[in-house]
Amino acid sequence: MPFDVTGRRVIVTGGSRGIGRAIALAFARGGAGVSICARGAEALAATKAELDQAAGVAHAAACDLAQAEDIARYVAAAAAALGGIDILVSNATGFFESDSWSACLDVDLLAAVRTAEAAQPFLERSGQGAIVNIASISGLRASTAIPAYAAAKAALMHYTTSQALILAPKGIRVNCVAPGSIAFPGGYWESVKQTDRAAYDRVLAGIPFGRMGAPDEIADAVLFLASPLARWITGHTLVADGGQSLRG
Repeated sequence: MPFDVTGRRVIVTGGSRGIGRAIALAFARGGAGVSICARGAEALAATKAELDQAAGVAHAAACDLAQAEDIARYVAAAAAALGGIDILVSNATGFFESDSWSACLDVDLLAAVRTAEAAQPFLERSGQGAIVNIASISGLRASTAIPAYAAAKAALMHYTTSQALILAPKGIRVNCVAPGSIAFPGGYWESVKQTDRAAYDRVLAGIPFGRMGAPDEIADAVLFLASPLARWITGHTLVADGGQSLRG
């Protein structure tokens, strides 16, 4: 059963590909107006064209989420295009900058903080404001391979709890989704499969269901947490990994 989010106004950062694209399209197909931002113009244009077919109102803009000024401009433009903001999904990641500390902290953590601060006045006026941050199961445990990304995602999960407590009196719910390994065309795991099949197979063997997750499966979790069905849930991190983290 699809979620009915008719009339909701949604921002999805990093919404041009992969998980972000799936989230944006899921909201659009549920009846929401959707704005996305990303840095890559080609993917942004392609996803905007898909949103135009599905959403009542669709908006897309280039934005460098490592820059506070870009974030402020983007949120204001998105709110103007949509007529307000009801839901914010902070999905962008700096992981593809070779696990750079500055990229992961600026994009995975601080962009979520800054986007929420810019969107807060609109979310307050909404009367049904909701924020969903996208973290990762990498933030649940120590990592020798990707320490910057793991630390940034751990901080984002912790910030979600503080943010939920701060914003509850203003009527805004804040939750988080921590995906496991998600595969999609042009994505990280497709690249690993092609360049380091042994590493890919090791990760795959650790997933109890025997397959990688799909972006749509994360989108469903996000729509649930943003919907009225989760109206009494805040400050929670929902792990969506097919049991991957159960094996440590």
